[in-house]
Amino acid sequence: MQESSTVVRPPARRWRRLGLLILLGLVLILAVLAYRHFRFARPVGRGPAGPPVDEASFAKNWTARKVLLLGVGDSVTAGFGVARDHGYVARLADNPRDEWPDMQGRCLRRVLPNLSVRNEAVPGSTSLDHVKIIRERFEKQDADTLGLVVMTTGGNDLIHDYGRRPPREGAMYGATLEEARPWVEAFERRLDEMLDLLDDRFPGGCHVFLADIYDPSDGVGDPPSAGLPPWKDCLAVVGAYNEVIHRAADARPNVHLVPMHDAFLGHGVHCAQPWREHYRRDDPTYWYGWNLEDPNDRGYDAIRRLFLIEIARLGPSLD
Repeated sequence: MQESSTVVRPPARRWRRLGLLILLGLVLILAVLAYRHFRFARPVGRGPAGPPVDEASFAKNWTARKVLLLGVGDSVTAGFGVARDHGYVARLADNPRDEWPDMQGRCLRRVLPNLSVRNEAVPGSTSLDHVKIIRERFEKQDADTLGLVVMTTGGNDLIHDYGRRPPREGAMYGATLEEARPWVEAFERRLDEMLDLLDDRFPGGCHVFLADIYDPSDGVGDPPSAGLPPWKDCLAVVGAYNEVIHRAADARPNVHLVPMHDAFLGHGVHCAQPWREHYRRDDPTYWYGWNLEDPNDRGYDAIRRLFLIEIARLGPSLD
C-alpha cells in the first residue's frame, strides 16, 4: 500500500507579498541607478563639439601681410591637458592630423600665408601675471605686422586656493560680491592696461579676441556638486568679471568678444540633467577636463570654433 503525498502550496497572499517585495526591490535599484546617473554622470561623448564653421570664409586668402597669432592668458590658452596640436591656439593656426572632416581646411594658415604663431600663455596664471607678461616679455613688433591676439584672462583670479585661505585679490574663491568689488575694479584697470599695451606693441595694428569666463556649474552656482567648498556669491562674482570683459569689447573697436561662457552652459557638471535650464538636448556632454578648470579635448575643439568664427567675421577686411 502506497502512502499518498500532498504538496503544500503557500497561500496566494504570500505570493503577492513576495512579488511586491521583488517589485519594490527593482524600483529601489532603478532609483539608485537613476540617481547615480543624473547626479554623477558626466559623459564626454565623441566626435566634433561646438558650432559649425562656414567653409566659404576660407575659400581665398584674407591678406598677404605678415600676421602674428599671439596667445595671451592662462592654461586655457596654453592648451593645458591635451596634446600640443589640440590646444585651441594650435588648432586655430593649423588643422591637426586627426582633424574632424567638417573642419578640414578651416584654419588660419589656409587664408593667411604669412602667418606666424607665438603663445605666451602660462598655466595657473592670473590677470596680475598677464599684464606683467605683456609688459615685460612681449616686445614691440615691426610696423608691417598685423596682430591677432587670442586671450583668456581672469578665470584663475576667481578660483585660486579654492577657499583654503581667506579670499584676496587674485584668489577670490569664497568672497562676497561686496568683498570682491575692489578686486573687480582693479581687474578692469588691468585689462585696460593689457589692451593698451597690446595696441602699443603692434604699431601695424592688432585685433584682440577676448573670451569671457565659463561656469562649470551650468548656471546653478553649486560648487559642492563638483566636490568644492560652498561659495554663495560665485555666480555674482563671475558675472561681475564677465561684465568687465564685455565692457572692454564694447568700448574698443579692435576688441572682439568670444562668448565662451554661453557656449559652455549645459556642458558642465549638470550636463546629464534634462530638467536644467541649460540642458543641451543635441549634445548633453561634459566639456571640462579632470581638473574642472580647463576644457577636455572636445571642449578645446569648441573653443577653437568660437574663436575662429569671430576671427573669420573680419576675414578680407584684415588686408
